[in-house]
Amino acid sequence: MTSLTGQTQENSKPGGLSRIQEKNRNLILDAALSEFSRKGFSGATVERIAAEAGMSKSNLLYYFSSKEAIYNATLAHILEVWLAPLKTLNQDGDPAQELAAYICQKMEMSANFPEASRLFANEVMQGAPQILPILQTDLKRLVAEKSLVIENWIEAGKMRRVDPVHLIFTIWATTQHYADFSVQIRALTGRDLSDPEFLQETETSVTALILNGVGLSWPPEGE
Repeated sequence: MTSLTGQTQENSKPGGLSRIQEKNRNLILDAALSEFSRKGFSGATVERIAAEAGMSKSNLLYYFSSKEAIYNATLAHILEVWLAPLKTLNQDGDPAQELAAYICQKMEMSANFPEASRLFANEVMQGAPQILPILQTDLKRLVAEKSLVIENWIEAGKMRRVDPVHLIFTIWATTQHYADFSVQIRALTGRDLSDPEFLQETETSVTALILNGVGLSWPPEGE
């Protein structure tokens, strides 16, 4: 599976870390994602995270002082990666192309990083005890900013009037469903997003459902 830390490695290098330290930190975060997504915070252990990262517990604790510190860093990184596609939504672009690209990126992230989606969903369902301040500040500001982009498209007559926040919620819910409920999807269809053909079919269907619902023609004529 693609490494989650590899998605933002160049843009999020912690200050003052050497190349080897950065590599070890990313190994810890990838191992922690696997452990926390399988065991939850209470069931996860620093020992197993260290073993999966290929280092001793004492070496791991050089980078993170506690299990809680590892968990918080893992969630913060998930949020950083998960929100990166929303940040690219461009007011000057064509709304159908912009939203289609966003949906596609979100769907592919659900395909590549299902553990990250499930861990984030579990944290939120428990009341977001570790990341609520981020949701109430950074995430709230980003959603407000991109809702204004959508509102401007609506005011320009480029798409049907909908509540921009609920449109963003719908995209999140629909795309991440395929990661968070992958067991149910496999039970019903015998397939999941690890199947490239099913991934393509899902992207096409979900994009058409959402874009046609807001008055945008999709797929483009001739495709």
